[in-house]
Amino acid sequence: AFGGVGIEVDGRNDMLTVIAPIEGSPAERAGVKSGDRIVRVEDEYVQGQPLDKVVKRMRGMPGTHVLLWVKREGQKDLVKFDLVREVIRVAAVTSKLLDGGVAYLRIKQFQDHTHDELLTAAGKLRKESKTPLTSVVLDLRSNPGGLVDEAAGVADEFLTSGVVFSTRHRGQVMDEVSAGGGGAFSDLPVVVLMDEWSASASELLTGALQDHKRAVVVGAPSFGKGSVQSIFDMPGGAGLKITTARYYTPNGRAIQAQGIEPDVVVDTRARKDEDALIVKERDLEGALSSELSSETEAAKKRAARALDGGVQLVTEPAKADGGAPSLPTFDVRKMPADPRVGDDFVLRVGYQIARSLEGRGPVVR
Repeated sequence: AFGGVGIEVDGRNDMLTVIAPIEGSPAERAGVKSGDRIVRVEDEYVQGQPLDKVVKRMRGMPGTHVLLWVKREGQKDLVKFDLVREVIRVAAVTSKLLDGGVAYLRIKQFQDHTHDELLTAAGKLRKESKTPLTSVVLDLRSNPGGLVDEAAGVADEFLTSGVVFSTRHRGQVMDEVSAGGGGAFSDLPVVVLMDEWSASASELLTGALQDHKRAVVVGAPSFGKGSVQSIFDMPGGAGLKITTARYYTPNGRAIQAQGIEPDVVVDTRARKDEDALIVKERDLEGALSSELSSETEAAKKRAARALDGGVQLVTEPAKADGGAPSLPTFDVRKMPADPRVGDDFVLRVGYQIARSLEGRGPVVR
């Protein structure tokens, strides 16, 4: 919970784009829309500024005002909003019942009670559906991670047994987390959606489902944040944060600086245009290096997996007007029950795969 205006934003191409206003928030009530590009906050133009700095300017004490100017497609002049900040409570899980009994679940981040929210969403979807659920589309795109314990709890709902992840220090296993039985979705085929901004705990969850052959992973290679930080108290109230271990998937794959490779790589024209702007963990100053000695070796591993039939490539077709595809809004209120007719191409691919897996049980490949 925080004091703010209630919008989900995405910082790409030096622009701050509204992904979606949060339901019931000041921004939604004032008419802020998905796709609006924030140009100015109060008296400061924000293009090119770090995302966290702009977000901090929009947040503040409940009851205070903040002025936003946005650029809206199809309008020449900027649109001005005078918003009054409120306490914003962000749900970690959103859901929607799709045609064919497909359960769509989006986890925005792993925070307190994410696991509980998932179980609530599962009950809601089953109650809403007139027939048993047939499959699950688990959307982890732009999920930056969060609480690892919550991610392990979510993984437990899709697995019946086995390791979820382990941590290792200098080659020695320090901790190993395993799944129990009787998960809410353990008997359904699963498709996981991920992108370049899926990181940390979301990579652990994806890697676990992929290694246990519980999910087909669709999208783009993930961010690659697979290190463990420990915080030590210091005199005078200070703290020291040290990287002490690495995270590993059940099959012993290190995530750090490598990320998770999808089973179905979705290539979009927008991503091609943005290649130079995509920053991964390995690009950050001082980042812990990959266990592979070079990017060449990483490329060889990806190529070998592709030759084994383990990777498929799907390319988004060009639009008739030649324009770039729009960013997904992740707004379930506007999501069509049949994503094949929507603008979210990655979701469309994932949904089609989920429909093809109906009746196959929990093991999908």
